[in-house]
Amino acid sequence: MKIEEIMERLPHRYPFLLVDRVIEFEVDKSLLAVKNVSINEPFFRGHFPVKAVMPGVLIVEALAQSAAILATFCSDWDPKESLFYLGSIENARFKKIVVPGDQLFLKVEVQAHRSNIWKFKGTALVRDEVVCTAEMTSAKGKVKS
Repeated sequence: MKIEEIMERLPHRYPFLLVDRVIEFEVDKSLLAVKNVSINEPFFRGHFPVKAVMPGVLIVEALAQSAAILATFCSDWDPKESLFYLGSIENARFKKIVVPGDQLFLKVEVQAHRSNIWKFKGTALVRDEVVCTAEMTSAKGKVKS
């Protein structure tokens, strides 16, 4: 899935769209996406300017965006009617830093799904090394209240 298709499924736009490509997915099971980390990212100017490091919260956000993409394939989703909102982040662990030039692979797996609530396990990797893990819950909600 290329960026145009991702943008059909996510409301996020530059500079907050953190998924560049979906490599593979299996409905109701898992998704693998990629974020190409560039020195041109706006957050590098202010986050540890003496050593460019991708903020951990943005790695988790990239996992959450990947989970939302997967959820759109697993439900009766209409982009004009509903969005997937992040409900919780649990057990987030950061094991290595992510720097410009890295390719961040984002793997999310469905742990549970009931009604409009989803639970995912996310793993972010660089060069087959785990850099972050987290469990996330998201809920489908209306675009307009």
